[in-house]
Amino acid sequence: MLSWMAWTWPTALLFIGIFSAIFLMAILEVKNPGGAERDGILGLTTTRGDRLFLTLLGSAWIFLAWLGIFGTPLWGAIVVAVLWGTFCFWKV
Repeated sequence: MLSWMAWTWPTALLFIGIFSAIFLMAILEVKNPGGAERDGILGLTTTRGDRLFLTLLGSAWIFLAWLGIFGTPLWGAIVVAVLWGTFCFWKV
């Protein structure tokens, strides 16, 4: 039934991670409505959802750039993406 896509464990873990982050954001929104708005270094007022979106979008670009420049393996891209996500939730 799902043969239209090459489902591998890394692919499944990626989707599980993204949906888990969205679920966690929903729980945090119920506990603390409003998205914890704050002004970051970009001068924009962002919420938790905005920071998650910037993290996911930036991570996609990091992985694409890594593949274009270095190729595989992607361990270095994972480290850079985690650092990017930490930066987004800490400073943006």
